[in-house]
Amino acid sequence: METLTFQQEIHLEHINLARAALRFSQEIGYPGLAIERYLQRLDDLADAARLSMPFQESPVQQGVSLARYLFQESGFQGNSQKYNDPRNSYLNEVLDRKLGLPISLSVIFLAVAERLGLPADGIGLPGHFIVGVPGPDGPLFLDPFHGGQQLSVIDCARLVELSTGYTGQFLSEWLQPVDSWVILTRMLYNLRNVYIQQDKWRMALPVVEHMLFLQPEHPDHLRDLGTIHRQNGELRQAIIYYERYLNKVPDATDADLVQRNLQETAKVLASLN
Repeated sequence: METLTFQQEIHLEHINLARAALRFSQEIGYPGLAIERYLQRLDDLADAARLSMPFQESPVQQGVSLARYLFQESGFQGNSQKYNDPRNSYLNEVLDRKLGLPISLSVIFLAVAERLGLPADGIGLPGHFIVGVPGPDGPLFLDPFHGGQQLSVIDCARLVELSTGYTGQFLSEWLQPVDSWVILTRMLYNLRNVYIQQDKWRMALPVVEHMLFLQPEHPDHLRDLGTIHRQNGELRQAIIYYERYLNKVPDATDADLVQRNLQETAKVLASLN
């Protein structure tokens, strides 16, 4: 098969979620990454899980079995000790280390479930990602970060509160499945936030560039690219992105701040010439 870029992967009629996640890993942090080898690892997990799957049983029971295999027997687990380790967001690292974030562990569950013909969805709770398996009485919710445990709606509300501090009404729409675009965007948001918190601006740059591929209509990415280029000392590029942002949303709430940043950057650049 022709090698596709991340930008090409996300415009396929059916996005291969795991391959797209591995592709951004390759393009952002692991240029020598052998993507097919990691896809084979997912195939191997599916083959091993199939041996203990109760295929005569319902999808719900199969989902419980798969969660037990991945998050108990195989040892994939949430990295609660080093939650902000960027490796938690790279699927190759999660497969190697068996440690990840809720969303990256969910991607592994979804990828293996697809290989087994088991219907499953990503569920983007605020602050904590889980998976759902459809059942006759409603979906079964599973938490890959916490050993694949089964969740009630009350449990989901508690997870939102613990991860975000939100104590208001739980919205049923939070339990609706999300598509691959949303999952990939959320993975990249996590990675961006980690690198910016750690002042790793060189690493943050390709992350936000990939976010712009997914959300070209979001002007915030233009502003962020301006700031990242400025932090990296790439002043001409910073000016270009600040100007693009202000041209696109001249009435933005932070327009004055961005304008000041633009002027200061231009002043510094002028002093260097």
